[in-house]
Amino acid sequence: MDNSNANGAINDMTSVKTALITGGARRIGATTTRTLHQAGYNVIIHCRLSQQTANELANELNQEREDSAKVIQGDLNVETIYDLLIEQAYQCWNRLDLLVNNASSFYPTPIGSITLDDWNNLLNSNLKAPLFLSQAAAPYLKQTQGNIINMIDVHAQRPMKNHTVYCAAKAGLSMLTLSLARELGPEIRVNGVAPGAILWPENETSEHTQNLIVKRTALKRPGEPADIAKTILFLAQDAPYITGQIIAVDGGRLLNI
Repeated sequence: MDNSNANGAINDMTSVKTALITGGARRIGATTTRTLHQAGYNVIIHCRLSQQTANELANELNQEREDSAKVIQGDLNVETIYDLLIEQAYQCWNRLDLLVNNASSFYPTPIGSITLDDWNNLLNSNLKAPLFLSQAAAPYLKQTQGNIINMIDVHAQRPMKNHTVYCAAKAGLSMLTLSLARELGPEIRVNGVAPGAILWPENETSEHTQNLIVKRTALKRPGEPADIAKTILFLAQDAPYITGQIIAVDGGRLLNI
């Protein structure tokens, strides 16, 4: 099937859509990877330190459908990685339909203790990498009328105590999502998903704090990673007239001032 366009685009042996998920080996990233794969996508699982976990996930998915999952490794703190990572992703199946900017650093930075390393680390993964990965992917995504979906956070709107740098980075990613949607339309749609109480940070949130957060939601219960993954899938394949939107998947948390 010839998927080429006037810009000299794709002439593949396959018409299977391809998705790159950064941080796609664990937690919400892994659920998103599985959900997209189940929907028929070929998936490229990006990882930094979780290469064994990523390989295990790829092997699992390749047993379900041969040659449908691959792994690429790269540290998003390295400035020279962005173009290379996108090129590696494209070369997997010579097409790219969806970029999910999911990878994220998260840890507290109380005022008085913030270092330049904190700033660089949290801004790199949460804002800088999504921008430069999107820029590098744009020529390929234009060929397929593709999508960029950014993982934001309800705390881009409601700051979390002791997490000033993280919240600022996610707020920046929120505006980046809107700006990219305007810049890259009409060929590429760009949207965001803002999780609320879905998965608790590892080794950080006490049971008491978890209960307080859940009580502040309208639905009075935490969500599941599948809630995020299904929203990403909806935006990617069932929302052709939606761009520049950020969907809060938070059980109504933002209703509570």
